[in-house]
Amino acid sequence: MIKIDKILNILLRLVDASKVTISLTIVAALLASVIAFVSGILLLNRHKIIRFLVRTYVEIFRGTSLLVQLYWIYFVLPFFGIELPKFTAGVVAIALNYGAYSAEIVRAGFLSVPKEQIEAAKALNFTSSQRMRYIIFPQAIRIMLPGLGNQMIELIKGTALVSLIGLEDLTYSGVIMRTNDIADTFIIFILILLIYYAISTIFASGFKLLEKRANVGRA
Repeated sequence: MIKIDKILNILLRLVDASKVTISLTIVAALLASVIAFVSGILLLNRHKIIRFLVRTYVEIFRGTSLLVQLYWIYFVLPFFGIELPKFTAGVVAIALNYGAYSAEIVRAGFLSVPKEQIEAAKALNFTSSQRMRYIIFPQAIRIMLPGLGNQMIELIKGTALVSLIGLEDLTYSGVIMRTNDIADTFIIFILILLIYYAISTIFASGFKLLEKRANVGRA
């Protein structure tokens, strides 16, 4: 039998390691959101060259493995004189990957706004920024949030891959602890599973609150 104090010790060590996972998630999510909105808007640009360049980025990062992208950024870029710390490499790889996926969600959200409303706003002499602020964005964000929330959950799970470049996140710490004492394998990975679930639930709840607020007053 595993003693309670030993389980608590393992749990405390994993909770401490989860701080890296949470930090990585927040920073990568913020950067991915910026990338997604910029890319999503540029995919609607009337200039073909801009659309082609952004589409190329989106298709490459959606069509290749996040793990390979992570390896490229951390192990291959140094050959070109670009050497990133483990945390930064993890943030960049995850943000670029999930930013590419989310760009399509953003694009679809903006396209969902009826053109008649945009034309009506133009007829009322709304500027482009006013049209975006009062007409397009409030409606588009309601469409985007469910998809973006799903991408956030996927992003959280994707952070586990940074353990493969040696970043001491939740997964990496669990593997090291398991290596030092293989008898604790079951309890270590049960606790890791529960911590990931708790983190995902917290972020998912946050997105549900955002969805409710975005839909306030909607018929």
